[in-house]
Amino acid sequence: MNRERIKILIVDDEEIVRESLSGWLVKDGYTLETAEDGPTALKKLAAERKSILIADLKMPGMDGLQLLQEAKKIQPDLTAVIMTAYATVDTAVQAMKDGAFDYLVKPFDPEELSLMVEKIAVQQALVRENEVLRKVLKRGWRFHELISKSPAMQSIFELARAAAKSSSTVLVLGESGTGKEVLARAVHSESPREKGPFVAVSCAALTESLLESELFGHEKGAFTGASARRLGKFEAANGGTLFLDEVGDITPKLQVDLLRVLEERKLQRLGGNESIEVDVRIVAATNRDLKKAVADGQFREDLFYRLNVIPITLPPLRDRREDIPLLVDHFLEMLSATLQKKLEGVSGEAMGLLMAHSWPGNIRELRNVLERGAVVATSGVIQATNLGLASPVQVQPAGEPLASLEEVEKRHIAFVLQQLEGNVTQAARTLGIDRATLYNKIKRYGLREE
Repeated sequence: MNRERIKILIVDDEEIVRESLSGWLVKDGYTLETAEDGPTALKKLAAERKSILIADLKMPGMDGLQLLQEAKKIQPDLTAVIMTAYATVDTAVQAMKDGAFDYLVKPFDPEELSLMVEKIAVQQALVRENEVLRKVLKRGWRFHELISKSPAMQSIFELARAAAKSSSTVLVLGESGTGKEVLARAVHSESPREKGPFVAVSCAALTESLLESELFGHEKGAFTGASARRLGKFEAANGGTLFLDEVGDITPKLQVDLLRVLEERKLQRLGGNESIEVDVRIVAATNRDLKKAVADGQFREDLFYRLNVIPITLPPLRDRREDIPLLVDHFLEMLSATLQKKLEGVSGEAMGLLMAHSWPGNIRELRNVLERGAVVATSGVIQATNLGLASPVQVQPAGEPLASLEEVEKRHIAFVLQQLEGNVTQAARTLGIDRATLYNKIKRYGLREE
């Protein structure tokens, strides 16, 4: 443990106390700074992070407890020790409630202070080691910008890595917000085409005529307003990867045109006669059930088989809730940089809400909720009220008689099952019990019938 890296701020209105404490702790090898009052201390905390705050309880103007409350707003993880000559139970309890690590009663033995600071330093070193280990593990759970420790997603990462090495067409399936384009970019980055262009086009965002021009390009004069030749996305992606998002929404005519290009690897611009060869790797994506669309006559079967060479289905976030804490850490790191705001994490209550939410918008919705929380939070820790999410269950409805513990348990299990659409495996994981226990409770409370 490098004690010089541990920065201690001592706050006391008596100069002799500041000098004495500094002398003791400098001899122990720590880095010291002092302040004569609360406002000065807060300025120093705002200018530079500190490891430990040691403050006197009784000071003119801002006392030690007020200083502690304000200091925690600047640096929520700050470890604080309160010094007092007025050792009462009330003072100690209030100091602990406000987040103090411990308190010292004046006059105290220098050895007592040294032992307390060393205890704090050891604890902080363990926290840093755990943080480093967590980041190392998270790197092992990454596939480029995708993060997951769920077995299903780990299998998807392996399949995507294998698929990337070929030039075969990949079809990414999944609900909106599950990260289909992120996976497509990861496949491109892992492929031999990584130095070539990655071109994305949304097939649902344009009309048939505009999408046709967007994909295949056009010659000058091909239609009204075509004042110059324009290359399409296929040509722009030559030597690289073309990502066709929401490919299930293209019209029957464009399905025919797309099938021809995929089979012949040649295209003609609108209004042109020249046959142009293209070397493009296709990654397509859709949130539609293409097999059903084929059965309903809405999607060409031959095009489906052309696209469905290597299908990859991304599970919804509600089926991989164990990834929510990982994703929260990841997004908060990004938001800290984007918003220029130090974000320490989310409160336990906030994490409970995030874990219980059904996430119809999946990972995109989670990111948006966290961004809202980060913007409105008044400290570095996002609270449940900052998220804008409804409470997952009303344990005791207003105006009703007090419920028994069994009734509360029944309501909560029913709510979790409803949110997870009856998925017992996911519900058991969310509730922290095994499936057999959950099945017994479902039978006991008659929830399956309800």
